[in-house]
Amino acid sequence: MGQMAIEISDLRMTYRARRGSVRALDGLDLAGPEGGVFGFLGANGAGKTTTIRALVGHLRGTRGSIQMLGVEIPAAINNVIDQVGALVETPSFFPNFTGRRNLELLARSRGFPRNRVSEVLDTVGLTERANSRVATYSLGMKQRLGVAAALLKDPALLILDEPANGLDPAGILEMRNLLRRLGHEGKTVFVSSHLLSEVQQICDRVAVVDRGRCISTGTVAELLQGGPSMYRVRVPGPDREQHLAASVLQQAGFSVYADPDGQMVVQVSVEEASRVTKTLADAAIYIEELTPIERTLEEAFLELTQPSGEHAT
Repeated sequence: MGQMAIEISDLRMTYRARRGSVRALDGLDLAGPEGGVFGFLGANGAGKTTTIRALVGHLRGTRGSIQMLGVEIPAAINNVIDQVGALVETPSFFPNFTGRRNLELLARSRGFPRNRVSEVLDTVGLTERANSRVATYSLGMKQRLGVAAALLKDPALLILDEPANGLDPAGILEMRNLLRRLGHEGKTVFVSSHLLSEVQQICDRVAVVDRGRCISTGTVAELLQGGPSMYRVRVPGPDREQHLAASVLQQAGFSVYADPDGQMVVQVSVEEASRVTKTLADAAIYIEELTPIERTLEEAFLELTQPSGEHAT
């Protein structure tokens, strides 16, 4: 995987609450390589935002270690702060100033070259609206302006917490294209999200966190390979033929389900898929479709995080 942009080892963090302590992180281990888009997945309360706050130095763990771009966090965060851009929660801007003016003020306060403002506006696709007041921006445009602000320092690592949160379909598409492009250009984009269909489209690698622990990590393809294989089965004839085929398969020991459209679905390993055809042919039933159903990241995520399931590593 090459060099690591982010390495977290046995990170533990506990909050005090009215009814006692809450363990937000419970021995979190995580490794995110340099380059590309890394998705950080988990349900609400799983520990995603706490982890991101620890990464950017806002929180200190009670135990464990964090390394970002090769240095200890938070002890040596000043050594890498100019190489890290972050967007945590909703960005704040002066609503009556233009997008360009907001970025110019930020660039001046941080000592960044003024020409960076035009560059980042172009990167996030806001050049045409750069001279409009931020108050007139859609939520998606404000999110892109937040990413532009994080890009002013031309960071090697970009950390984004739910960047598509609250966006409409057009805004989600804009953010998807932006993150994918940044990853392809060589930056490391670490993004937390609960929009699993988006993560599946843009991320090179993902990690799943549940109850403060990393329970699975790898490429999207590796996560999708796990779990049972499902095949859509269709036989010619009326509904009674479909029911007969399902009965024959069940008697042969196959697990048979109906999908939301009422189509027959059989759970079977890839190696055993041909046995579906033979079992039905032996009963003088000839199939007209045996199609593998692509597993989604949402299905893999639910299998990993369901309370009764085994946590994969």
